[in-house]
Amino acid sequence: MEKEQAFLPVLLGSGMNAYGMARAFFEAYGLKPLVLGNSQLPATQDSRILTFYRIDKLNSQEVFLPELEKVAAQIPNRKLLLLACGDDYAQLIIRNKEKLEKHFTVPYISKALMEELLSVEGFQRHWDKYNFSYPTSTTVSIHNFEHFTPPFDYPIIMKPANLLTFWDYAFPARKKVFIAQDHAEQTAILKAIYSSTYQDEMIVQQYIPGDDTNLRVLDAYVDKNGKAKLLALGNPMLQEHLPEGIGSYGAIITTYDQELMDGVRYFLEGIGYTGLASFTFKYDSRDGQYKLLKMSIRNSRSSYFVTASGHNLMQYIADDHMLHIHHSLTYVQDKHLWMILPKNILFKYASNEKLKIEAKSLIRQGKFTNSLFYEQDMNPKRWTKLTLNRLGYYRSYKKHINNKDLSE
Repeated sequence: MEKEQAFLPVLLGSGMNAYGMARAFFEAYGLKPLVLGNSQLPATQDSRILTFYRIDKLNSQEVFLPELEKVAAQIPNRKLLLLACGDDYAQLIIRNKEKLEKHFTVPYISKALMEELLSVEGFQRHWDKYNFSYPTSTTVSIHNFEHFTPPFDYPIIMKPANLLTFWDYAFPARKKVFIAQDHAEQTAILKAIYSSTYQDEMIVQQYIPGDDTNLRVLDAYVDKNGKAKLLALGNPMLQEHLPEGIGSYGAIITTYDQELMDGVRYFLEGIGYTGLASFTFKYDSRDGQYKLLKMSIRNSRSSYFVTASGHNLMQYIADDHMLHIHHSLTYVQDKHLWMILPKNILFKYASNEKLKIEAKSLIRQGKFTNSLFYEQDMNPKRWTKLTLNRLGYYRSYKKHINNKDLSE
């Protein structure tokens, strides 16, 4: 039975991150968050720990604000905590923050700071100040792509500058991230993209060699007073390899690096950041440094790995903003394996033998979690859908593993 609470989380999205966030709130407070999205994905279907409402085109500006105001009017007696489960909703929340704050608690940064952090120039300016390394980056547009040559050597990474609209436009072999080995492949990829209706810039980055296990994901929470309260670092064992899933993780082991975590904390506190944030780094064996690939103004899609380790990320934000409970600063050091993949897939395709040994040890100790398979939220219908979804990983990894070129 749901416990009566004075507040209600309102989560925007319907995928894996939405379910992980809902599960974290349920575990911490025994309440069922309200989850809103354009459509309901399998992760949140047939669930007893959340309430889902579908709102068509919710991630468009013309629908977003009036529909959220309508939702708030229907829940007059509880404080509403508004949280995004994806980049599109995070940006919409921030762009409409002033009006939303009349109805919701909105624990997000200002529009001005968001735009600084999302631009390549602003991003680099901030990180230069805090002495972080990052791959050399530039942008290319529809106006110059045919004659564009990057100011660094191949191979290169290419990804959309406007990910919010990128998925609205269909073209063959559409992917979240592309790798081009030479100028001819680069031009072919850009020609395919710009032959669609996607017209925004593409970010071009110097490629850092190494497999998925050279990546690190860091989730952080900074309280309403601008003080970091929770930082957790994960070592991905394997990324997802569907075209739309590249850059998302299928398995993560928590790890610890005080220097890296200190650097992120000083940065967040130094720029006046508040709320949830996540970062993607990659270790560059050529110079022994972690290179920052991406910062998100929300928690990561795999952020339940933090809660699974014993440090409930959603409890930190709700205690701070809704219950006014103080937490001291924590750097997570508890070892735990988070995964959404079948074990057979993980151990077949993960390449780092040391991490595989560690993962098997954590499984033997019972220190592992699949955030979608929650024993308190299982019924025959949900179990069947999740099991079929797991079987789909066998086909998708066989077809798409390491596929970041134009092939489908």
